[in-house]
Amino acid sequence: MEEYSLRSQVFQTIRDDILKGKYEENDELREATLGKELGVSRTPVREALRQLELEGLVNIIPNKGAYITGISDKDVHDIYMIRSMLEGLCVRWATEHITQEQLEELDEIILLSEYHMDKGHSDQLTELDGRFHQILYEASQSRILDHVLSDFHKYVQLARRTSVKTEERAIKSIGEHNEILNAIKAKDAEKAGNLATIHIMHVMENLHIEEK
Repeated sequence: MEEYSLRSQVFQTIRDDILKGKYEENDELREATLGKELGVSRTPVREALRQLELEGLVNIIPNKGAYITGISDKDVHDIYMIRSMLEGLCVRWATEHITQEQLEELDEIILLSEYHMDKGHSDQLTELDGRFHQILYEASQSRILDHVLSDFHKYVQLARRTSVKTEERAIKSIGEHNEILNAIKAKDAEKAGNLATIHIMHVMENLHIEEK
């Protein structure tokens, strides 16, 4: 169990670093260097790199090394298309199971978002946006949806760093969150789900991501 846990931790750490933008596309990931940084032997690092290759984040070239693949525009486009449908399903389920405490936290997030928008605090807005969706993932009471959508959210963080952070889009996004929340409060699962799908499509349009 400890060995499995170590492999899992090494994989998750390297994966998170890739998704946070620590490395550039085509950067080489050296087993010895990573092992030294993480305080582990090369074996769990090698296994983690193989797993990352299966996810498409790393390309292993025999007798040369492991290199960062990066996330293409098509990858981001596909993620948003899939995410838009899954978010709709998630919000439908969340409408059925959400607690009063979660509703109150969503209300608070919208109020805080409006405050930080007025102050021009883009980093806080991004963080609050992520928390809004995470509460809905948890409220769906589906571990599978929570896991998949949380993973997608990490993947698109790379793209969102280059998105156009306009005040107009921030206002619309907060308004869309408010509409979703009002539909949830009204127990209108179908409307809430449709609004969530449209919201994610609007986010994708703001990134100017098109299928290549």
